[in-house]
Amino acid sequence: MADKKCPVMHGGATEISMSNMEWWPKALNLDILHQHDGKTNPMGEGFNYREQVKLLDVQSLKKDLHALMTDSQPWWPADWGHYGGLMIRLSWHAAGTYRTADGRGGAGRGNQRFAPLNSWPDNVNLDKARRLLWPIKKKYGNKLSWADLIAYAGTIAYESMGLKTYGFAFGREDIWHPEKDIYWGAEKEWLAPSGSEGSRYSGERDLENPLASVMMGLIYVNPEGVDGHPDPLQTAKDVRVTFSRMAMNDEETVALTAGGHTVGKCHGNDDAELLGPVPEGADIKDQGLGWINNSKRGIGRDTVSSGLEGAWTTHPTQWDNGYFTLLLNHEWQLNKSPAGAWQWEPINIKEEDKPVDVEDLTRRYNPIMTDADMAMKLDPDYQKISARFYQDPAYFSAVFAKAWFKLTHRDMGPKTRYIGPDAPDGDLLWQDPVPQGRSDYDVEAVKAQITASGLSVSDMVTTAWDSARTFRGSDLRGGANGARIRLTPQRDWQGNEPERLNRVLDVIEPIAAKTGASVADVIVLAGNLGVEQAAKAAGHVTKIPFSPGRGDASEDMTDVESFNVLEPLHDGYRNWLKKEYAVSAEELMLDQTQLLGLTAQEMTVLLGGMRVLGTNYAGANHGVLTERKGTLTNDFFVNLTDMNNTWQPAGHNLYEICDRETGKVKWTATRVDLVFGSNSILRAYAEVYAQDDNQQKLVEDFIAVWTKIMNADRFDLN
Repeated sequence: MADKKCPVMHGGATEISMSNMEWWPKALNLDILHQHDGKTNPMGEGFNYREQVKLLDVQSLKKDLHALMTDSQPWWPADWGHYGGLMIRLSWHAAGTYRTADGRGGAGRGNQRFAPLNSWPDNVNLDKARRLLWPIKKKYGNKLSWADLIAYAGTIAYESMGLKTYGFAFGREDIWHPEKDIYWGAEKEWLAPSGSEGSRYSGERDLENPLASVMMGLIYVNPEGVDGHPDPLQTAKDVRVTFSRMAMNDEETVALTAGGHTVGKCHGNDDAELLGPVPEGADIKDQGLGWINNSKRGIGRDTVSSGLEGAWTTHPTQWDNGYFTLLLNHEWQLNKSPAGAWQWEPINIKEEDKPVDVEDLTRRYNPIMTDADMAMKLDPDYQKISARFYQDPAYFSAVFAKAWFKLTHRDMGPKTRYIGPDAPDGDLLWQDPVPQGRSDYDVEAVKAQITASGLSVSDMVTTAWDSARTFRGSDLRGGANGARIRLTPQRDWQGNEPERLNRVLDVIEPIAAKTGASVADVIVLAGNLGVEQAAKAAGHVTKIPFSPGRGDASEDMTDVESFNVLEPLHDGYRNWLKKEYAVSAEELMLDQTQLLGLTAQEMTVLLGGMRVLGTNYAGANHGVLTERKGTLTNDFFVNLTDMNNTWQPAGHNLYEICDRETGKVKWTATRVDLVFGSNSILRAYAEVYAQDDNQQKLVEDFIAVWTKIMNADRFDLN
């Protein structure tokens, strides 16, 4: 009888079998740590984009982008013959996903090319903008990343329409697969109103952290009003929360809203139901393009994007003060667009003040405002700012230019990472400036003074760790450089144990003053020395590589409110939770680990080493599975995997490890400790370090990941 089995291997099929997480939904999902795996990068390990982009002919690129703005293509024609509005929306929606709580999102990685962002309802037709840019990307190739090009397109668009921009910096490196580590919300449908399943709101209208947008699939707020119900004063509340979570104050919020709507238009001059599938769900013949209208024309004046229809200003292809002129000098009433969306239109307006049709310049239509625009007129605080901008157009342009620069550069890290001839001089507070430190002091003499100080291994390692652990690979903020652990607000954070920290700083700061080293360098050197001493106690003489040159930031260089979002609320490596959370301790540890830029293997060896070094919060012994605390051994892994033990719950997040024969309690541990024995992937790593022949490997691997974290914010080295 013929073999009836299917001859096709189904490993690449999309709907053939359930995933491990579907079979075992409570298992710890390590996928977010695989984001740091370079296997998907087609450029190879030797490719260095930040060196390549230094070879970019920026003036030639700028000239090509200026030409593109008015080179209308028949397959997707430019409104009024100018692509400026479309390109600004492209850049804005790439950068606007940034949120301060975890530093994720933003334009820094070209993530908009991939799902889910490429198919968000708020990104309708931005796939067309990226295709219009493709000939330029093709021309400049490896010297120009998609991330840089997407951010730059909007800046050049503004420049081409008359704005004096603040500057632009290159250096954003592309990713090659979706960023699965970003939590966009728990809703099960796009644009789900508050109160629906998985709603991001609780209480009266408290937006879930770390989210910034009000709905799944939106960049900011609903343009029609809260849950689609027009009410500018209620919308103002949403706008204020959303923009503050993007690190923008009220003045920046008004400037960005007005500046974004000074040019371009909304598109809703047809039936939205006629649009085809989104890019990620489109037919193979569509070649990655989405929202195609196959039953009608669907381009030009008949385009549907947001569903609202019309321009905000009289002259939508030039930078001017027309937004405030129309907004503040007219009364507005609610109407519906041809696509059925709520929008505000002026009650009385002169014919010559109306914007013309995008294709027929003899036809004019009412300008429109969204509910968020009306908030700029009706909210008392926003109205005062709007009035000032209206009365002082030059001031408005200057504020907007800086706010736009901040929007498009917020997740790039310090200005030392900026590349290109148009990178602006001067320090901006949101860039977390740090002065250059000295490197001409005697490092060994500093280490000798630290040794003579009597600081314990735990004190030295813990202080260095607490200083460096604030680093976030998402927006490249935090870290040991700057020694902000000695400044407000970090010096008073509960997770930094202020009493212990102050005692250690009282020893470290005089050493820095006496030797000429920065406090930041001495903190890291002390941590390195502590690890070296612990390794020597285990029989391994080693020297941790150290590069001097860190600087010490001042209070004037530190935005206290901005740094509050970096406060640790948990730290799996120090076995600490500030309070009980709905999310498990091990899941919180994964989030922390991903932000630090570590792999699952690095997480494993780092945690096991930290436990035996005695760095737990407040000196707790949970998970310190050794009798030789302060010695860098593999005892944590040996005792975790010892089958002579049993493991029993002993309270919230607490377990007892008992002798299997006598029942005597040998150690206590938390979920974060035990997950390295219960999760199959983590246990595989733990078993490597528990082996008798891998004690040296543990020391070497621990030092490698320790050094990686201490240098994470040393962009001069990286």
